[in-house]
Amino acid sequence: MSRELPSPDMSLALDAAQNAPLVSEWLLGASALLMKHQGDAKTAELIADVSALEVRLWDTQFDREGYRVVLVVDAQLFPRYDEEALKRIEKVMQTVLMPAGKEVDEIAVRPDIRLAASWRSQLREPSGPKPSNHARRVRDNLPNHPVEDDLHFTNEWEYRVYQVLKEKQAALPDNETIGIMPLCRVRVLGSTREPDFLITYKGRAGVIEVDGPHHEGPKRASNDHSRTDLLINAGVEWVARLDVRDTTEKAEVEKFVSNFLSRLTRR
Repeated sequence: MSRELPSPDMSLALDAAQNAPLVSEWLLGASALLMKHQGDAKTAELIADVSALEVRLWDTQFDREGYRVVLVVDAQLFPRYDEEALKRIEKVMQTVLMPAGKEVDEIAVRPDIRLAASWRSQLREPSGPKPSNHARRVRDNLPNHPVEDDLHFTNEWEYRVYQVLKEKQAALPDNETIGIMPLCRVRVLGSTREPDFLITYKGRAGVIEVDGPHHEGPKRASNDHSRTDLLINAGVEWVARLDVRDTTEKAEVEKFVSNFLSRLTRR
């Protein structure tokens, strides 16, 4: 059975301390799904590509709650959120909030620009600053998540798999090693996906998904198969799923990784 996303307490203001950690993902998800059900896939995808929302109580006159909503988006996606796109997003968010007596008074968008201390040197590089959206939702929503080698992981299980992959990488010849890309976002037909690990090896690409208890049940299994088909249709050679119950012993993960790489290069 899939885990349900917690909803804000609509008896309180959206930016109340109890609601603030929930509002961004809840309002984005509800708005995107409503657009999808209404046949507006373009707006649904724009909403899904928003990194986070900043929601602030804006107007409480005449017994109403009006909010200012700011969409935070990756800098390279910023031009897509023009005036027409913002109007469509504002309209659907109004629809989601109206039954609770809450309204969107103002909507804006800002690029998510993270400045390094050496930004001047980075700017002068021939290729300019290198945009990255790696694990942005992890950084925003899970402040205590595992981090190693400037790579982010959703949970301890993914981190354990990474450690085994990294050891395997170091053990292979320098000219025949593997690339490890955790939580990279990839555009496939009709949607944007974020595999747990994208692995490159001997000219081929494969995906490892680390599945927790929320992947149990026929509906979730069906969704997993659909995502696997989308990745394979886009050129991924092999998608393997590792149950977290099989990560308790390092030897089990090592066996899984060896089998995955063997299958990935099988002709």
